[in-house]
Amino acid sequence: MNFRKLPIYFIAGAMMLSCEKSKTTQIDSPTTFLDLSGRDTTINPADDFFNYMNGNWIKKTNIPDDQSGWGSFYTLSEENIKKTKAVLEEAAASKASSGSLEQKIGDFYASGMDTVAIEKRGLEPVKAELAKISAIKNYKEYLNYVATNENNRGGALFSFYVGTDDKNSSKNMVSFSQGGTGLPEKDYYFKNDSSTQKIRNAYLKYIKTLFTLTGTDEKTAMQNANDILAFETKLAKSHKSPVELRDPIKNYHKYAVSELPKIYGMDWNKFLENMTIKTDTVLVGQPEYYSTMGKLLETTPIETLKNIEKFSLLNNTSSYLNKAFGVARFEFFGKTLNGQKVQSERWKKLANQTDGGLGELLGQLWVKKHFTPEAKARMLELVDNLKKVYRSRIEKLDWMSAETKAKALVKMDKIIQKIGYPDKWKKIDDVDIKRDAYFENAQAVGRHTYKEMIEKLGKPVDKTEWGMTPPTVNAYANPAFNEIVFPAGILQFPFFDNAADDAINYGGIGMVIGHEMTHLFDDQGRQYDAEGNLKDWWKAEDAKKFNEKSKVVVNQYNGFKMFGNMHVNGELTLGENLADVGGIAIAYEAFKLTKQGQGNEKIDGLTPDQRFFMSFAQIWRIKDREESMRVRLTTDPHSPEEFRVNGPLRNFEPFYKTFKVTEKNKLFLAADKRAKVW
Repeated sequence: MNFRKLPIYFIAGAMMLSCEKSKTTQIDSPTTFLDLSGRDTTINPADDFFNYMNGNWIKKTNIPDDQSGWGSFYTLSEENIKKTKAVLEEAAASKASSGSLEQKIGDFYASGMDTVAIEKRGLEPVKAELAKISAIKNYKEYLNYVATNENNRGGALFSFYVGTDDKNSSKNMVSFSQGGTGLPEKDYYFKNDSSTQKIRNAYLKYIKTLFTLTGTDEKTAMQNANDILAFETKLAKSHKSPVELRDPIKNYHKYAVSELPKIYGMDWNKFLENMTIKTDTVLVGQPEYYSTMGKLLETTPIETLKNIEKFSLLNNTSSYLNKAFGVARFEFFGKTLNGQKVQSERWKKLANQTDGGLGELLGQLWVKKHFTPEAKARMLELVDNLKKVYRSRIEKLDWMSAETKAKALVKMDKIIQKIGYPDKWKKIDDVDIKRDAYFENAQAVGRHTYKEMIEKLGKPVDKTEWGMTPPTVNAYANPAFNEIVFPAGILQFPFFDNAADDAINYGGIGMVIGHEMTHLFDDQGRQYDAEGNLKDWWKAEDAKKFNEKSKVVVNQYNGFKMFGNMHVNGELTLGENLADVGGIAIAYEAFKLTKQGQGNEKIDGLTPDQRFFMSFAQIWRIKDREESMRVRLTTDPHSPEEFRVNGPLRNFEPFYKTFKVTEKNKLFLAADKRAKVW
């Protein structure tokens, strides 16, 4: 399905979520919770706190061959996926009654583990669909096909989702956005440095390989690949850059369906009807894309359009076909883009797929085993303390007017907090899972997801809905819901442990909580009001001051670089950097509300403040492959981990006092140069 979820802002990039064989030090003592052996004590913490705390670990750690990086998020995900495997294997062996959640998740997992049956079927699952595409005669038939294909609505070129109307948070809308390309972002089609050319060549090889696996001869397959890349390059010229996509106002365009032919002249009423979408109004994020796409549809040879859809079909289903397709996909996405050397074990792939497709079923069993009421209560206490602090900080701002403060405080008081797992679980009664039909199971899940999404139209927005599954090691903020969300998966060590002292928890999950709260007031989130509506609720002079303060953050992070000549993009990463700078400040002040935070009692020779900052640096203990980091620097709104530690701390006075930072140290910034927003 060619649609995406609601725009939400995460604590970590998506590349940090699957992981393998743990090699990190286990920290079991309830009086420790810090791996001090990972420090590089030859480094002055006032010069480089990230490498002071993590440098020795980085030197000694080898990234597993099947990973693009290794460290905190990865190792916790490793533990969670083992727990998921146990739940799935128990369900698969349970002989549960037909239609039960145990039967569905157990049989989905078992069907994907049956590699003998999958290999035996070979290309058979997609043959009929390939034949349908081959039978298309012209671009109007092409449009009819992509709209009516229930297993890939919209085809390769129409990217859309149903979600909250940014300017009316009580209403669900269909939103179309740019798509149609397979490389990470538009510049990968135009840059000519050796690294980018290598990726383009690997992409051509990937497309060619998928066609040859269907029986296409080598020469024709290569021509197909060149035609598809040429088409995507033309499309990419109309794309907005990752930075441009961050502006919610410039990416909001509401059209009556009757007005859509002004963008691209086709029968939109029929197209939407064929997609089972009943609406008279839609949102189009990037009209330029659809205008360009429409002109290309009318001038591109029909054989190229058909090959685009064939490639889309094979690419989207490659994970559910035989081994050769999986290898081809890994060679490009795993090896070339992320630097992985080998594929992960199959059971981990299936655990992730089951969680991704049937997460609301799997999650019910998962949290019963792995998330206690006591942990949830402790988390609620942390969240409440951080909300009190943030409220107080808003009240004390010297750059914001009383009028705007009053509205900001209303927004703060209305923040929805979700901890661990949903209060009500979604039903997936219309999905029939069979133990011997892996490919069909995946398609059934996809059809359900599409139907569930489309059925939101005409209904009030359900703000109890979650955008992540319980085992996920991440957290997010959704400004349209004015909410912060923390799945059970991240509420474990090193981020959180119910047995840990407050310094550890506030430096870890406390910073994550503060980060997500700040997202609701970052350069994007601040544009949404207390009800989640995209609305200008600021006085003009306050907005001007906010933008001036944000520019300080942009300039600071623009100065960070890696690999000699690649810089952090301060504009792309602004929202995440604001959330990091704000998050650590709010978490620290909330820590000072605790008994430990107000005292000086040492644990293992460390003061409470030292433990707080060390815990913060420890959650970003990650080592990345160069290939994946190069992609991240151009596409990921999150800064590299080194700068997620050193960047906020160089702006934070309590860190200076704790580790005696002076003007002689590398992390020192003059007081008037430091970022001070929230």
